[in-house]
Amino acid sequence: MKTLKQYLYISAALFVFAGCKPEIKTANKATSNADFSRYIAVGNSLTAGYADGGLYLEGQQNSYPSIIAKQMAAVGGGTFTQPLFNADQANGSGYLQLTGFTATGSPITTTVTANTAVRGQVTIPGFGNVTLYTKYTGDINNYGVPGIKLQQITFAPYGNLNGFFERMLPGNAGTNSTTYLDFVTAKPFTFFTDWLGNNDALGYATSGGAGDVLTDKGTFAALYNLSIGKLTASGQKGAVATIPDVTAIPYFNTVTVGAVLAAVKAANPAVANLYINARTTAADGTATYAARVATAADLIVLTFPTSKMGTPITTPAGTLPYGLTPLTPIENQYVLDANEITLTKDYVVNYNNTIKSIAAAKGLAVFDAYTFLNGVKQNGLVVDGVGVSSNYISGGLFSLDGVHLTPRGYAIVANEFIRSINKTYGSSIPSVNVADYNAVKFPAK
Repeated sequence: MKTLKQYLYISAALFVFAGCKPEIKTANKATSNADFSRYIAVGNSLTAGYADGGLYLEGQQNSYPSIIAKQMAAVGGGTFTQPLFNADQANGSGYLQLTGFTATGSPITTTVTANTAVRGQVTIPGFGNVTLYTKYTGDINNYGVPGIKLQQITFAPYGNLNGFFERMLPGNAGTNSTTYLDFVTAKPFTFFTDWLGNNDALGYATSGGAGDVLTDKGTFAALYNLSIGKLTASGQKGAVATIPDVTAIPYFNTVTVGAVLAAVKAANPAVANLYINARTTAADGTATYAARVATAADLIVLTFPTSKMGTPITTPAGTLPYGLTPLTPIENQYVLDANEITLTKDYVVNYNNTIKSIAAAKGLAVFDAYTFLNGVKQNGLVVDGVGVSSNYISGGLFSLDGVHLTPRGYAIVANEFIRSINKTYGSSIPSVNVADYNAVKFPAK
């Protein structure tokens, strides 16, 4: 039986891109059979504009739905309102800022903590502490909620457990009972985008398989069918996105086994291997773990404290160096091991088959984020004269948390949504100039 903690794993939501350096082209000029007069966006942190490990005003203003809405204005789109933080609390939840680099080239980041929108904290019985943010009142078109899973869209108490959702609701934490699905469909709308489902795999992956679970495949299918059914109940058109390969993002591909081992060997040439506590099988079900030698097929998380390597650990066999013996392996939460990767990918592929099948049955547009983002990782991308890749910081696509996108990345995603919408509905929404949006901000010289 799942605990409330398993219902809310806020990490956040993901990615990775496609093609042999394709160029984004202007949409066709055919007459649209979709109505963009009231467009809403349904989704998680990616939809909200989350970046650099936080939700803040600049990120919100550069969310992919807000970019799409601006372009829709040229073809009959209406007003698009987001639950923005105000200027005095523009730093929202707080976020990471790049302040420099070490002598060896490693980035130095600091957390922005001033002028945030944090209004306090509340303890929810049976769950724990929830950070609360300044309440938002007014119309909403962007319903992106950082941390939400598809698994949670019909869970009535969820508005008490997620401060980003709680700030949109009229009631205070502890009193809310409106489900997310009911909330987003309460007002009439004519068109929607939906990018739910990322966190149903991402939470498991970013916890190294130790702090969350993959949403059951059957549950995912049932809830996705339910949600799309409700979003299209009055004949609305829309566009959905598949779930990216969460194992291919910079969060898992920056601090590598090879790099960590090389750093250890530089100090102690006698060291031959790193050891990790790894899942013994990729089979679904109850897992067992055992220490083994780490390989290039294992993914170390971006936030791994490399300073722990080699520090003395007390064991029954005496004091031994951390991460360098079978008795002192790197813990689960710092590594997505090869078997966990296989399991995660299997679930994501299954989720995406569900998404594409249900979308096809409803005639919806589909942005295949899985294929597109993996293509960018493999081949890079050139658009509007700007080259991007999936490399951490230098690639320009992913923000400092290694999971969410930069404004430039969100502009690229917006164009891919627009491309799929135009193709499916014969519309002529113009694409956005990606060069107008910034990548990771470097410190001023």
